[in-house]
Amino acid sequence: MALIGGRLAGAVLSRYEWHDIEAREGYVGEGKVTSLFGPQFWDKVAGKTVIDFGCGKGAEAIEIAKRGAAKVIGIETLERWRSIADTNLVLSGVNNCAFLARTDEKADVVLSLDSFEHFDDPAGILKEMARLLKPDGRVIVSFGPPWYHPLGGHFPLFPWAHIVLTERALMTWRANFKTDGAKRFGEAEGGLNQMSIKKFERTVAASPLKIEHMETVPIRKTGRIHCRLTREFLTSIVRAELVHR
Repeated sequence: MALIGGRLAGAVLSRYEWHDIEAREGYVGEGKVTSLFGPQFWDKVAGKTVIDFGCGKGAEAIEIAKRGAAKVIGIETLERWRSIADTNLVLSGVNNCAFLARTDEKADVVLSLDSFEHFDDPAGILKEMARLLKPDGRVIVSFGPPWYHPLGGHFPLFPWAHIVLTERALMTWRANFKTDGAKRFGEAEGGLNQMSIKKFERTVAASPLKIEHMETVPIRKTGRIHCRLTREFLTSIVRAELVHR
């Protein structure tokens, strides 16, 4: 439950402009996929059919297609991003990759990168992933920061701003810069479903999939105090591999 709203929250937020929270570029150098999973990831997709679920502008799907996958399908429901992905695909010269809003093709690997905290129906997404996954396939997930991370609300004004300030106050402030009319976190483009580690575990437990392996990566320099009791607040990335029950 947020602590501060109304005029006090408005006074705090009046000190900030939208550029204070705009996302900075990350994953420089080795790229997002290798940064998140390490070089061993490429062995898992070599010669396989891969679905990149929530592929955005397609950069990772194209890289996977280039680096040994037999076929890659990027699933993206936002037409604007899918159009950018198609343009990037043409420029890349890759011919074993396609971007679609939906598919019925079964995959050896279903991949979800930095998307799980944004799905408006994560339970439904897991059912769809299970439908698309071959019997011996696996879903590979990486998302973060989870909800209770200091910047888990994607409003990085100050640590835990999304916990300290009410959703109403933050979305009212956001309306000064955005014209989409969103009043809740989940209504904005690429909205937030407040995905905590516990919520992720609970959602998977109720799905046709199960967690075969999960890793909660601590925020840098907090490793010594990162444990079961503190992980909701001190985890930067959640990595998991899911299989059919």
